[in-house]
Amino acid sequence: MKLHIRHETRYDFDAPVPFGLQQLRKTPKSFRNQNILSWSTEVTGGRKELSFEDYHRNTVELISFEANTQSISLISEGVVEVEDTNGVLGRHEGSTPLWLFQRSTPLTTPGKGVADVITELPDGEPLERMHALSERVRAQVSYEVGGSHPDWSAEDALKAGRGVCQDHAHVFITCARKIGVPARYVSGYLMMNETELQDATHAWAEVHLDGLGWVGFDVSNGISPDDRYVRVATGLDYAQAAPVIGNRIGAAGEQLTVQLQVAQQ
Repeated sequence: MKLHIRHETRYDFDAPVPFGLQQLRKTPKSFRNQNILSWSTEVTGGRKELSFEDYHRNTVELISFEANTQSISLISEGVVEVEDTNGVLGRHEGSTPLWLFQRSTPLTTPGKGVADVITELPDGEPLERMHALSERVRAQVSYEVGGSHPDWSAEDALKAGRGVCQDHAHVFITCARKIGVPARYVSGYLMMNETELQDATHAWAEVHLDGLGWVGFDVSNGISPDDRYVRVATGLDYAQAAPVIGNRIGAAGEQLTVQLQVAQQ
């Protein structure tokens, strides 16, 4: 399937901003089941300083602000061709060792909530256990738009019993690592059947299983990713795969606007 994507992130400030830097991870990955036919990033109110590949093999663009700007717009757009592989991505690639994906982070540190979830997991084949884990997490953390905070950890979401796709991914990843399965966070785009316009990117998780390699799980939708999903960035948690991160000088207030369109071409 060929998908056309347009992703605009705009910041408006109530006072001039002397200086700022942002890292963009909005360029999809080229992979076995995913071919980038075209992609570009347009910056208004700043400029692209450089582009590089981080140790998760994410494309990172470094954007600087124009001096004393009061708005900056970042538009990424292109066409991606995706093949449905039932969520199976295959063998691990790159120089990053698999053991790294069993390491906890501040957002994925296990506690009592995680212990309770994995205690009730049934025995069985690894793939079956991961599907059972996905169902268990979805039952424990109800999906609620605006029901969580961006800095919530997996334990925070379990304690509250609600969250969004980011929280589902963090809980699933934390549980998988706790039982010895390498796991990573994925940010990307999802073509929805009911609408082309969205106000946020999507998130899911991947685990590495013997004999299959990396396999994806979208806890929020209760499925493994198909050809409607576009993988953009991966990391140990959201902090390493966020579409935009950065900082700026000054105390100006800001308003963030996100406009995202994903449609079959």
